[in-house]
Formats: sequence, C-alpha cells, structure tokens
Amino acid sequence: MTYKTDEQIKQEVEDELRFDSRVEETEVGVTVHKAAVTLTGTVSSYAKKLAAQEAAHRVRGVLDVANDLQVKLPGSLLRTDSDIAEAVRRALEWDVLVPSERIQSTVSAGWVTLTGAVDYLREREDAERAVRYLTGVRGVYNRLVVAEQPLDRDEVRSVIEDALERRADREAARIKVGVEDNIVTLTGAVHSWAEKRAIIGAVGHTPGVALVHDHLRIEPQWAAMSAAR
Repeated sequence: MTYKTDEQIKQEVEDELRFDSRVEETEVGVTVHKAAVTLTGTVSSYAKKLAAQEAAHRVRGVLDVANDLQVKLPGSLLRTDSDIAEAVRRALEWDVLVPSERIQSTVSAGWVTLTGAVDYLREREDAERAVRYLTGVRGVYNRLVVAEQPLDRDEVRSVIEDALERRADREAARIKVGVEDNIVTLTGAVHSWAEKRAIIGAVGHTPGVALVHDHLRIEPQWAAMSAAR
C-alpha cells in the first residue's frame, strides 16, 4: 500500500464529508499535518459535529482528528434547557442499556452534564450516546463514574486479552494491558481507528474497570510494512 501525502488525505477527508449525508460539507474546513486532521467551522448541531469527526476517522491513513467545530443552533433547533432536560430524562429511561435511575443530568445553555455512578464503563458511554443527538443539545459533559469493585489484576488482564484476540484481528500481541487501581492502560499499535475503538469497547465491558488510559497509536499497515523493510 502506498504512502498518502497530507494533501491526499485532505482531499479524501473532504470527499468523505461530501459523501456523508449527515454533514454539510461546505460548513467544515479541513487541514492536515503529518496525517493529523483538524476540522474547523460552524455546524448546526452537536450531532453534525460528531458525524464530521467520524467521517474523518473513516479515511484510511488518518492518525488523529482534532475537532474544533463550533455548534451554533439555528432558531428552528433552539430548545429551552427545561425542554432539553425532559428529553434527556426520556432518552435515558427509554434506553434499556442505561441504568437511568442512577444517572442525574443538568442542562445549562444547551450543554448536558451527566453525573452519577454506573457499574460498567460501557454504561457510561451508552448514557452519553443516548443523549448527544437530541435536538437542542450543544455538547455533553460526561462526569459519570464507574462504581469501584475489587479487581484481580491478572484475571482482568486475561479477560481483556481474550477479548482483544476475538476483536482485534487476532493481533492482541501488539497491545500491552496494564491494570492498576481499577484503571486500565493500553499501549501499543493498531492498524486503524476502527480497530482502536473495538479494543477500547472490549475493555468497557470488563467489570470493575473505571477508567481507560488510551495510549494506543495508529500505525496503518503500509507504515508497519515500510518500517519492517
């Protein structure tokens, strides 16, 4: 696989934004430096901001994305904080994967803050996912914490490594897993953003894991092959 220049990556990110029907491609500016993409401009919803970020990550060769997009809601999407708070509560209650009774929310100027305690890191992420696309939401502060549980370090490491073998193209040997005080640290190389998300997702289903320190670096297969020569 040939190496991509920053200009090629920029063009492909712009093409991907144009292809994604959730994004107004003309609203988003793209710059690239050493395969790191920066998105700038103003979009009309938090959902569009996240969609643009996802689109950039889908382009092969992109290592990092800095999402500097600003959210400016048009009049038709404006909601009072009370309206948003009610919608947040309904969204949490209707999501069967979220322990809604253990989660509190506060809304200020369209920004939603989630607080409370959950049992899994995955539940923390699911709660944010349930509310971030609601009309009127400008952004989400996720301050949910994972309830502490006693952990057997070796057992947790074994569970995570088994999950990585299933999810990460059977290349878990490239990834080191550290466990200390309910915190998991991941280091090593992955080939894509999708693989990185799969690995972090596997960790999120492990009981007792309260936080993940993600030090995984993306090394596309063409880069790994070049380094090996």
